[in-house]
Amino acid sequence: MKRRAPRHRLFTRLWHWINLLCLVILFMSGLNISNAHPRLYWGQAGFSPSEAWAFIPNFPGWATIPGYYSLAAARQWHLLFAWVFAIGLLAFMVVSVINGHFRKDIATRLKEWRKSSIMADIRAHLRLDFSHGAGQYNFLQKAAYGLVIFIMLPLMIFTGMAMSPAMDAAWPWLLDIFGGRQSARSIHFICAWGLFGFLILHVALVFLSGPIGQLKAMILGGSRDETP
Repeated sequence: MKRRAPRHRLFTRLWHWINLLCLVILFMSGLNISNAHPRLYWGQAGFSPSEAWAFIPNFPGWATIPGYYSLAAARQWHLLFAWVFAIGLLAFMVVSVINGHFRKDIATRLKEWRKSSIMADIRAHLRLDFSHGAGQYNFLQKAAYGLVIFIMLPLMIFTGMAMSPAMDAAWPWLLDIFGGRQSARSIHFICAWGLFGFLILHVALVFLSGPIGQLKAMILGGSRDETP
């Protein structure tokens, strides 16, 4: 027997908006930090331009926090909201396991990994048919959210820690895991832009699938049928 349940639980909604604020501030302050040395390296490479694998253009003030170049101020913004972001992510993971959100909505089932199921989901998205989820997350949503929440966001946290001299002194094994501070910085940068791409795609799909209803559900909770 099915019962009506919130589409998005209160804690999920709170985390969603707090996480959005954190990611925007972290991304924009990170662009300011990038302006201090706009090159990326792998391994134990130094700061020579010839060793860089990527050259990053300087970002304009309107895209950064603060809106002018200041490495010290940008690092302060970055560190403050990194703590909020990390604590919020840990809390979300723990609560999602306890209240069943991870098991019911994010974890994929073996049958969902069949090629026919994946292709059917892709075709539905290409037709802009978003009703096939029936209030539940479809496979592509589950895969994307699982990748972002359990891989990319933790990578952002741990690579950020690996770039900190204080954390290197306390946990030197972090540098070994990522193959050096410069590799950690490169992975941090790649993940940051990957999250930016995810955000753009997420917003686009919200508009395509009915922005008013989606926003109301993420603010007020919405409702859906759920089997106890």
